[in-house]
Amino acid sequence: MTDLLERGRKHITPALVFHTDIEVRKASGLYVEGADGKRYMDFSSGLATVNIGHCPPEVLEAARRQMDSLVHSGCIFRYSSEVELAERLARITPGNIDMFFFSNSGAEAIEGAVKLARYATGRQGVIAFIGGFHGRTMGALSLTTSAARYRQGFHPLVPGVYHAPYPYCFRCHMGLERATCAIDCIEYLERILRYQITPDEVACMVIEPVLGEGGYIVPPADFMKKIRELCSKHGILLIADEVQSGFGRTGRWFASEHFGIEPDIIVMAKAIASGFPLSAFGASTELMSRWRPGAHGTTFGGNPVSCAASVATIDKIERDRLLDNAAAMGEYAISRLLEIKNGNKGIGDVRGLGLMIGVEFIKADGSADRERLEGVMKRCLDNGLVIIDCGIDKNIARIMPPMTVTRQEMDRALSIFEEAVR
Repeated sequence: MTDLLERGRKHITPALVFHTDIEVRKASGLYVEGADGKRYMDFSSGLATVNIGHCPPEVLEAARRQMDSLVHSGCIFRYSSEVELAERLARITPGNIDMFFFSNSGAEAIEGAVKLARYATGRQGVIAFIGGFHGRTMGALSLTTSAARYRQGFHPLVPGVYHAPYPYCFRCHMGLERATCAIDCIEYLERILRYQITPDEVACMVIEPVLGEGGYIVPPADFMKKIRELCSKHGILLIADEVQSGFGRTGRWFASEHFGIEPDIIVMAKAIASGFPLSAFGASTELMSRWRPGAHGTTFGGNPVSCAASVATIDKIERDRLLDNAAAMGEYAISRLLEIKNGNKGIGDVRGLGLMIGVEFIKADGSADRERLEGVMKRCLDNGLVIIDCGIDKNIARIMPPMTVTRQEMDRALSIFEEAVR
């Protein structure tokens, strides 16, 4: 054990789990350099956070300029970077979302979004979906069901939360086949509204347009459209949790756009500021104006430096056409991964949008093969490629490089992955 690891284990809580023991000396773009001088390709993107790569120069420069003038406000002073960011978000978010509340983390933004929904509608019920991950604070944890272990030891959780199946078509909750399925997940949801809570008591439905921690699962487009229709019919607010799927990860600004739906409230974090702590939830001016001044607040949310970093992040994505690159590289990666799957019965499914791709490892009987994936990840790490897992059984590899990844870099990484699989 190195000195740094030993010191860390003495003073940093064991509740916090690290995916690797790499001691980082520096990071730039796709690459992370360890203290031993070894270089790694980071196909975790800092857990889908550094979508335009580690330490992008334009973002660091914008942060430095902001630090020279103002680092913290605490809602005492007004400053330009927050307003500039809100203006840019109003331009890129779907539908008529044009007003925002800034926070620090995805969980914090989810808490705020649910508070807004309850306050604005006067209703208390919340419906989330099985397999969703929305954070670990008590309110967000009450929505999270990507694994029971996240909730273990913390009951009772926030009341009034109900869960419906998310359409995990590779392992259907209903035991059905996609080709003959009539989107029975919607029927199950409608049963909740008949047997457990009436629609006029439900404030919101909270859903990840692409499931993240729960398995990198892309739902059928007709499912998402029916969710939108159901919410509109009953006056239920639709909250899209785009914490992991947002900011270009899927080849669009937000994954909701792939399904042609417009959420009432959108939640974003992770890649919003290229690694600087920042999150936000947005809604229309009409909806945001329903809660009174002081109904929600923050001390560190909308930090001037983080906002400046976010503005620079959005500008770089637009200037360098990184959405187009993410879509193209994602399409290419999926085609290569399907070729690898066809040559290996241990891979059951390859799925994804843009650079949010899941590769599911299975045993001969179709059950989850966590051990196989652990071996693959270790071999990849030994050969300079960082990938991480997800899913309730931790048998799904996440392929999520930065949007700046080149064809040459993608080929090199997929070759390492293919060799590890074989």
